[in-house]
Amino acid sequence: MAPKRIITLAVLVLLGALALAVFGGWNWVNGRLNKENDWLTSKSNGPATSWLILGSDERDGTVGGTADDTPGFRTDTILVLTKPKSGPSSLISIPRDSLVQVNGQYMKINAAAELGSNKSLVESVESITGQKINHIAKIKFGGLQSVVNAIGGVNLCYDQTVSDPYSGLDWQAGCHTVDGGTALAFSRMRYADANGDFGRAQRQRQVIGAIMSKAMSKETLSSPAKVMKAADAALAAITVDNKTSPLTLAQMAFAFKAATGDDGISGSVYWTDPGYMVDGIGSSVLLDDTRNTDLFSQLAAGTHAAGKVGTLAEG
Repeated sequence: MAPKRIITLAVLVLLGALALAVFGGWNWVNGRLNKENDWLTSKSNGPATSWLILGSDERDGTVGGTADDTPGFRTDTILVLTKPKSGPSSLISIPRDSLVQVNGQYMKINAAAELGSNKSLVESVESITGQKINHIAKIKFGGLQSVVNAIGGVNLCYDQTVSDPYSGLDWQAGCHTVDGGTALAFSRMRYADANGDFGRAQRQRQVIGAIMSKAMSKETLSSPAKVMKAADAALAAITVDNKTSPLTLAQMAFAFKAATGDDGISGSVYWTDPGYMVDGIGSSVLLDDTRNTDLFSQLAAGTHAAGKVGTLAEG
């Protein structure tokens, strides 16, 4: 057989093997995706792809509470991940106490899904950002404990010494490689943080970013057993919209890694009053609508410079 035909045959065999591997992996992931309807709105697509990442406070018996403590579904953590066609990816927190209006009623955004609907929460976020949300991913923070353990721990940093009985976090100021239980307490702690929920949002971005970085590292990817264990744990902890596929889930992971890296953009939205009192609602975060729509317009276009953004970054 001529050398050229041998090379062509070898390439075809390799491509076939690759196709089988990808197809098999696709079906394995797709079969484990927990999907929900009625999240996405009819808003037209924008210039970027955006994911709404929700950290659920549904308790599962881990340290920090039980299901009896927080009945119903409220979103502890709200993150908008944006990947423009060109330019840096971004990951921006929206405070859970942000004041929004759902069906003519004022409420904190973390209650929008429970008191309105899943779509009401997405509509509220689209109103804040001015941009289309293409996909959602709801994460049970308790489930991240298994993911962290599966990848052999993650490195986290916090410059305060903390002993917080509410979250179970015992922390010596500095950076440490921690197991899943400590990473979970790290992501839930707020009463001992001088910045309260704002500080917790920063640490939750750090936890998820550390997980993404470790999961996509050479150390992890070179171990098929570790990859399978981590993927299985991650898929058990996440719920997505019905249009999410293994491909869009992989795109989200890469965008998240880019956003939390040195060339990405992270931070919070802008607000004018973090303690805005509303009768029947209590202390809320009054957002700066004009600055936020301008921010997300730049993020979607890929024209914003890398770095930290938002009111916390300016403070």
